[in-house]
Amino acid sequence: MALLLAGVVAFAVIEGPNGSMPKRDPSAKEERREVREKRRAERLEKYEKFIDSLILSRNWEFNPQTMQQMPAGTMRILSNPHFTVGIWDATVDICLPYIKGYVPPYYLTILNYTVPSVDHYVAEQTAEGWNVTFQTSLFSASTYTFSFDISTKIGGVILTVSNPWYNAVQYTGTISQLY
Repeated sequence: MALLLAGVVAFAVIEGPNGSMPKRDPSAKEERREVREKRRAERLEKYEKFIDSLILSRNWEFNPQTMQQMPAGTMRILSNPHFTVGIWDATVDICLPYIKGYVPPYYLTILNYTVPSVDHYVAEQTAEGWNVTFQTSLFSASTYTFSFDISTKIGGVILTVSNPWYNAVQYTGTISQLY
């Protein structure tokens, strides 16, 4: 009985004053849609400017989510939040898993270095975002090249770490501001 009474009350509340369903103004819905679209476009533009300012400030951090030995290694998901590449001014702080080896079986190691300066640092703006590249020896006899492909529209980053002696390792992730 209580359920029937609740249904009658709900119908009476929804029903308009003359017994019909209330009508909605289609122009109000269209206006709300346009306002939402404009607000989203403004947020996307603000995000692109934020990424641009991060790259230009040289004060950002790469946060990897996956890694894969190229050209066709197994994709590995990285869930350790301590794996990062931090860039501030001329200093680069690197903590990344890396796959080494000349022939299989390859082995996993950790690149764990703070480099006070890097060679050939180039940040080039592209139609999709930015390409940032630098080289460092990581205190060894060979050169490691770090190439970041940063998309300002979708916020994704692809990092490729290459070395003349090993297969390249590719990472996907995001960038964030260093505080």
